[in-house]
Amino acid sequence: MADSNFIDYVKILCRSGKGGAGSRHFYRAKYVPKGGPDGGDGGRGGHIILKGNQNMWTLLPLKYRRHIFAGNGQSGSGGRSFGKDGEDVIVEVPCGTVVYDAETGEFLCEVTNDGEEVKLLKGGRGGLGNWHFKSSTNRTPRYAQPGEPAIEKSIVLELKMLADVGLVGFPNAGKSTLLSAVSAARPKIADYPFTTMEPQLGIVDYRNNRSFVMADIPGIIEGASEGKGLGLRFLRHIERNAVLLFMVPADADDIAAEYKVLLNELEQFNPQLSDKHRILAISKSDMLDEELIEEIAKTLPADVPHVFISAVTGQGISELKDVLWKAINDESNRATVDLVHRPLDVRHRVREEDEFIFENIPMADDEDEGEDLQSISPDEWGEDGYDWDEDIDESDLD
Repeated sequence: MADSNFIDYVKILCRSGKGGAGSRHFYRAKYVPKGGPDGGDGGRGGHIILKGNQNMWTLLPLKYRRHIFAGNGQSGSGGRSFGKDGEDVIVEVPCGTVVYDAETGEFLCEVTNDGEEVKLLKGGRGGLGNWHFKSSTNRTPRYAQPGEPAIEKSIVLELKMLADVGLVGFPNAGKSTLLSAVSAARPKIADYPFTTMEPQLGIVDYRNNRSFVMADIPGIIEGASEGKGLGLRFLRHIERNAVLLFMVPADADDIAAEYKVLLNELEQFNPQLSDKHRILAISKSDMLDEELIEEIAKTLPADVPHVFISAVTGQGISELKDVLWKAINDESNRATVDLVHRPLDVRHRVREEDEFIFENIPMADDEDEGEDLQSISPDEWGEDGYDWDEDIDESDLD
């Protein structure tokens, strides 16, 4: 995967902006001996926002953008002048991106639609200036709020492709050949195992100018849940599919046994995959005659629809499309597309990304605010001070 542009798993460090400090300025003018407090509020820190982009198909841009920092809010000043808000950072990601906490593996959010925006990290609120704290008993408040600190988090972005049908099978089962026969996709096809090293998408034409999307993932083998072969890394790309198409070649020793092995590996990865609608396709059926097809059909699982196909001769392709289209448009199958994302565990992680070490980049120090713009810690606010946990209208700070 080192020489591939398809990146579906990346670890980055994000930091929102910290809020600017409120000012404790007092109005000074000729012939105005007691101008009173007029310190302005600090600006809020910038947000980290994820935005879906349907024209992106990989997380490659983030592979070389490991640190994403939003701007800090500026401090307030005299004359009730508010500080400038920190600059937001909008990160464009492919539709189908799921975000996890890199430290705990906890699911944070997902972006599934084009143009959808998700606020990943919220910038710190700006501190209130001292004019907020004046009262009849405290006419010269000499304190102001500091801004809220920034939020720093190491996250994992994981891409899960959006498709209607997912192909599941052992290496050399004919998945890539089928995809190339029914769509304009041109995956690599060869006579050795693990020819497909990254997921492929193809748009399958159907009757009356209708179409659906088919996803091909690298072949899995028995023991993939234990890390054999390419493991289970790419199975995430069929978690959103409405229908799973299992492919077993006609020259297999035991078609039913191979189907059960594939189903077991999927259940090891995510038990929710066993709830999806399944269809069994017997590929390379051009080698069989009618008598053999009838004999093999008797040994297949009775609870799974099956179709004998040949991508080379076109045998059964039209029938397969009909079966897939009917299954895709079944409302009961569409309901399983909504996933309950589980926390990342050891089997689902990518080791080289988890071991990535971020450079120690400290936060930028506050600029010298001068004597009139100083703020003090909450411990020194006194009885008339305000805490962030008290009733403060957030709309005044946006």
